Amino acid sequence: MASRRNFLKAAAITSALATINSFEAFALNNRKVISLADKRMKLSFKPYDLQMRHVFTLANSSRTTTPVVLTEITYDGITGYGEASLPPYLGETQASVVEFLKKVNLEQFASPFEMDDILAYVDRIAENNTAAKAAIDIALHDLTGKLMNQPWYKIWGLNRENTPSTTFTIGIDTDDVVRRKTKEASPYNILKVKLGRGEKEDKRMIEAIRSVSDKPIAIDANQGWKDKHLALDMILWLKERGIVMVEQPTPKYNLDDAAWVTERSPLPVFADESFQRLTDVLRLKGAFTGVNIKLMKCTGMREAWKIQTVAHAANMKVMIGCMVETSCAISAATQLSPVAEWADLDGNLLISNDCFEGTTVVNGKMTLNDLPGIGVRRVR
Repeated sequence: MASRRNFLKAAAITSALATINSFEAFALNNRKVISLADKRMKLSFKPYDLQMRHVFTLANSSRTTTPVVLTEITYDGITGYGEASLPPYLGETQASVVEFLKKVNLEQFASPFEMDDILAYVDRIAENNTAAKAAIDIALHDLTGKLMNQPWYKIWGLNRENTPSTTFTIGIDTDDVVRRKTKEASPYNILKVKLGRGEKEDKRMIEAIRSVSDKPIAIDANQGWKDKHLALDMILWLKERGIVMVEQPTPKYNLDDAAWVTERSPLPVFADESFQRLTDVLRLKGAFTGVNIKLMKCTGMREAWKIQTVAHAANMKVMIGCMVETSCAISAATQLSPVAEWADLDGNLLISNDCFEGTTVVNGKMTLNDLPGIGVRRVR
């Protein structure tokens, strides 16, 4: 009898332990489920002011700083970085970007890999706000690339050896300053010059550069040549002085004049202010040789990839450009650069307080690293 009672007691203990172990296993499994259910994307952002190394002068404005808003999207312990750069002509401000980002609810999406749905939702929140949208897009691409442990140029199937040389921008200034800036640009293979202040002033700028350098020059007239005949005369004059391409010579809405100039130009003519987003590409065919894709104008990497595909299918050239930006946005754009004929990705080189490390320029050529995502590290 005693042995039977001991057996029943032992069986009860064993059964209780089994029940406890089963409950613990069930609780553990449920904790995992709960953890997965609670895994959501978290968006954060903050304003940041970029300090220019030199006064940055265009055809109709000058500035010493450029405001940006830095973004982060965190998911499963991984953080993706993004940026909205806000030069005055873009029409966005730090305040408008912050107000837009406050409306963004990424927690409604189960995974950052739902990229099409996420970015379509972001695009619908409000019209325009393209830099604010790009700040989400870039951070999302950085995050998903990190989750896949691959840089985006590899995800797109590109060869990083095909990245082009970047232009280095010389802003409008006095002859002495222009010559000094040109000498400082000696590591770069091609220069970029801001023109558009009038025939005499523009020719003075080119002559100042040519007094110290014979490197190829790309020029950006920033819509400064209002008359199509002046635009063509300037292009013919520039061609004789080693200029290799022209950006936005005439006012952005006058496509008839742009087409007239492009048809007669011995140099390729690229749209900048005339071009914003994917829907503009085919509208500009015939008016320009190619388009300048800027992430801040087209809402980011996702649409930029679509733009280059459509542009090349339409037999148009592609330039990857930038605003004054940190290495975050520059590195994001550089992921796309192996498919471009031209690159103008020097925005981070014009500032003194870059808060990221990423893409570098080696012997004048954009050089991608193998860091996952957009290829950046936060350094401050």
